[in-house]
Amino acid sequence: MKLYKRKPDDRAPLGQPDPYMIKAGDGRYYIYATGNPGPQLFCSDSLLDGWEYKGCCLEAPGQKNCWAPCVIEIDGKYYMYYSSMDEDSDDEHGQTMRVAVADCPGGPFRFVKNLLPPFSIDPHMVVTPSGMYLFYCVNEYEAQRVGTVVMCDKMTDPFTMEGKPVCVIRPTLDEEIYQRDRFKKGEHWHTIEGAFYFSKGNTHYLMYSGACHQNPTYFIGYSVAHGDPDADLRTLDWKKFPDDTTYAPLLSKNDFVEGMGHNSVIFDNGTCYIVYHGRDIGDIKLPEDARSARIDEMKIDGDVLSVEVTR
Repeated sequence: MKLYKRKPDDRAPLGQPDPYMIKAGDGRYYIYATGNPGPQLFCSDSLLDGWEYKGCCLEAPGQKNCWAPCVIEIDGKYYMYYSSMDEDSDDEHGQTMRVAVADCPGGPFRFVKNLLPPFSIDPHMVVTPSGMYLFYCVNEYEAQRVGTVVMCDKMTDPFTMEGKPVCVIRPTLDEEIYQRDRFKKGEHWHTIEGAFYFSKGNTHYLMYSGACHQNPTYFIGYSVAHGDPDADLRTLDWKKFPDDTTYAPLLSKNDFVEGMGHNSVIFDNGTCYIVYHGRDIGDIKLPEDARSARIDEMKIDGDVLSVEVTR
């Protein structure tokens, strides 16, 4: 179901692409979404209603088109991982992974440093018993299926990557094609992006989005690995569910919503929820991005995740 009920005279953007939700130390819920010039902030005292638009929450002079912000609290500070373009660039492949910090979840977040060279997008920073890890996406040009892949590297501190990344999810399906003949005739570009990690016991889940949000096959899928909670996430044997050759989306286009993808997960009062973006059928024709933040309960049964989409 939709989270933010936009009014006709609202100054908020029409959509909330790439929604990342947290429950902060102050007891409030926050959503950070893709925006220009910076990430868009929404907050509420309640998980399912009462959401308010608070505007841009990042101070990053010289940057624009901030994509897929991820926020995590570490030792009382709030760190935002995101990608953006330089203000004078028109090349989306100039998207660069960066980190900003704030004293509170509502910001303002202030840019600190670049983490990776372009093209690098869609971060998810996690803290596990074995340390801090950053999942992110880069382009792979020399592969059987060229395109965007999910990488994982360990962090030595919130601002520093260890520099020993491994690829944890690659494209394996035609349904993951972003665009046919994109850069070279006969070579189709694939996309796996929007990683989100969580675990339950010895089962590790790595969620992702496949293809392009304008394509009918665009979907949310996930990989599963088994190992100790304190395992190095780069060493786990990640396997797409149910396997590499079966298109079995957790979420994809249905009768009333399309463009479902790029999710986060939140556990609240013993219930697991998936937060994702999606468009009402037909809204793709609107002049503004209409992918709105949505939430539904997600069931976890061993390796199997399931979601019943609501209006």
